[in-house]
Amino acid sequence: MTQLGTVAPLVRLDRVSFAYAAEPVLRDVSVTIRPGEFTGLVGPSGSGKTTLLRLLLGTVEPGRGRLERAGGVAVSYVPQLETVNWNFPVTVAECVLMARAQDRLAPWASRAERAEVAAVLDRLGIGGLGRRHIRELSGGQQQRMFIARALLRRPRLLLLDEPTSGVDVRTRHELLELLTELHRDGLAIVLTTHDLNGIAVRLPNLLALRTRVVAEGTPAEVITPAVLEQTFGARMEVYQHDGLPVVIDRYQPVRAQPVERVS
Repeated sequence: MTQLGTVAPLVRLDRVSFAYAAEPVLRDVSVTIRPGEFTGLVGPSGSGKTTLLRLLLGTVEPGRGRLERAGGVAVSYVPQLETVNWNFPVTVAECVLMARAQDRLAPWASRAERAEVAAVLDRLGIGGLGRRHIRELSGGQQQRMFIARALLRRPRLLLLDEPTSGVDVRTRHELLELLTELHRDGLAIVLTTHDLNGIAVRLPNLLALRTRVVAEGTPAEVITPAVLEQTFGARMEVYQHDGLPVVIDRYQPVRAQPVERVS
């Protein structure tokens, strides 16, 4: 059987740096994404996670370094829900069909395209919601809709930016199980997350990022006090529970000093 490490990569970044204006966001980042991998990007706000997704997607180019992409590899992107205009006049099915808008010769969807949309919505458990306006969906349903739109492009690599942000615990579990099923089907997945205990510790592979790559490996290798402090700039404790690391913030409030009275 072919080992995952010997498979030709989908995307490879070699000592890539990127800056917005004069502000460096990524420095000397080397990352390899291979078929069938499932990787979570963790790091504080401003650490370069979303920019790294955009480099993998191809919407921005490295300022320095080299980016290599396998020929003909389709990559799909699921944005943060907070960035979406939910008042845009579009139904769920129409939103999903936008993934094919640039490929269609006619301005209307064909019968085959409508059937394909219906099938992917059914697969994601929202088959009866195709005619609803997108703002009528719950947070979990909205996320499934955008995953459906991404899948309509038949990608080999799926990128998601904070897919469980703002959803409740049950929805988070459902989305993680859905992504796990897609991964089992052979889809390579890269997602960003701030949720160390709910998401990051449950993924096969993690990459800790703070402008540079701090660490990469399994959760046991990345979710350690030393790596977390270097990544987030704060001390954290890590315990084991049911075979998974559990992160505890060691925040200690600064005690107010007594004020001397001046007579």
